[in-house]
Amino acid sequence: MSTASAHTRRMVQLSLMAAIVVLLSFVPFLGYIPLVVIKATTVHIPVILGAILLGPKAGGILGGVFGITSVIKNTIEPAVVSFCFSPFIPAPGHSGPNLFSLVIAILPRVLVGVAAGWVYRLLAGEGRRQTLACVAASVIGSFTNTLLVMGGIWLFYGEAYAAANNVPLSALSGLILTAVATNGVAEALVAAVLCTLIARPLMGFARPQ
Repeated sequence: MSTASAHTRRMVQLSLMAAIVVLLSFVPFLGYIPLVVIKATTVHIPVILGAILLGPKAGGILGGVFGITSVIKNTIEPAVVSFCFSPFIPAPGHSGPNLFSLVIAILPRVLVGVAAGWVYRLLAGEGRRQTLACVAASVIGSFTNTLLVMGGIWLFYGEAYAAANNVPLSALSGLILTAVATNGVAEALVAAVLCTLIARPLMGFARPQ
């Protein structure tokens, strides 16, 4: 295959994965599932899948798409804690531009794809090693999202987040840990199963870079 053809094929593959990210982001109850503390997500799954199949650079691009759609969704369909993900939603008790929300919404999602892509690249081999690499990349990519998002919320909007959930500030750490232990673990398990099952049959059609 010529260089031009390979590049075109790769762009088509990346565009398809990005379209899936956008679709999951805006179809109700498909990409974001409302729970008590925060919404669980499945949008990280095509990001991780793209990172495994196309490499960490593509994973980072898909993560950026994930982050941008998160900003848009939280702006046009605001929830109680949407101020953590959109600069257009005022954060309680904060004055001035709500710019740290862009850090929370975008940076962790970019790093999901980068981390998953590099973990897979470092661990993958032949046969069973590919399966283990898919599982490891999925789990680490998923927890990258959960830990960095919840950590960013704690760092930048801890008091406002506690107030939005009607808990005292002293209970914030427990609230964050609960989200990590419930949403985080569930999202990682779902990602590990789905990404592994989907990625293995597709590996012959995609070449990571």
